[in-house]
Amino acid sequence: MIRTMVVDDEALIRTGFTHILDAADDIDVVAAVSGGQAVRTVRELGPDVVLLDIRMPDVDGLTVLAELRRLRPAPVVAMLTTFDADEYVTAALRSGASGFLLKDTDPEQLPFLIRALAEGGTVLSSDVTRRVVDGYLDRSRRGPAGDIVARLTARERAVLMLIAEGLANVDIGTRLHMSTGTVKGHVSTILAKLEVSSRVQAALLAERAGLLGPSRERESG
Repeated sequence: MIRTMVVDDEALIRTGFTHILDAADDIDVVAAVSGGQAVRTVRELGPDVVLLDIRMPDVDGLTVLAELRRLRPAPVVAMLTTFDADEYVTAALRSGASGFLLKDTDPEQLPFLIRALAEGGTVLSSDVTRRVVDGYLDRSRRGPAGDIVARLTARERAVLMLIAEGLANVDIGTRLHMSTGTVKGHVSTILAKLEVSSRVQAALLAERAGLLGPSRERESG
């Protein structure tokens, strides 16, 4: 079972996500709480995946994210966001969020996205991806995405493309006929060469560099 927790200030959102996810045989929503209860509840229950609202009135979602990332073991955290939260999405990206979902994501997709997160994959709602990619690298000073990705070997670029598709290490290994340990080594090297701290940041670089095609839309998971 994938132990999942929903953190949102709106009771309707918490109830809706809980109802959808609990219908899946392999997902157990262990708690659905407001932001102020998030860190304490994670410490008590130890969920595998946390869906965390980026903006809440009682506590800043980015502050909660930072506290959750310091826990050991730390849960996988995906941010729940809306169209008008670009600057918050970028900050969460830099703080190590593992994915971004719009609150109006297709309910049928939610269980698949939770499974992808639990397996170490990245989850990028296509609408969020387009908006964040347009601004994330423009606000950085590291140069064009194509030049950055050019630092990678052909094998590393192949791994990066699969990271950007949301595949977990075990699935990348199956696709490229490598052991999971070898994939982990490649991932670490890729993050270092790209000067990023998370798979999501690497995936956005791949998007911007055109590795997935100029017009490809996706919901990774």
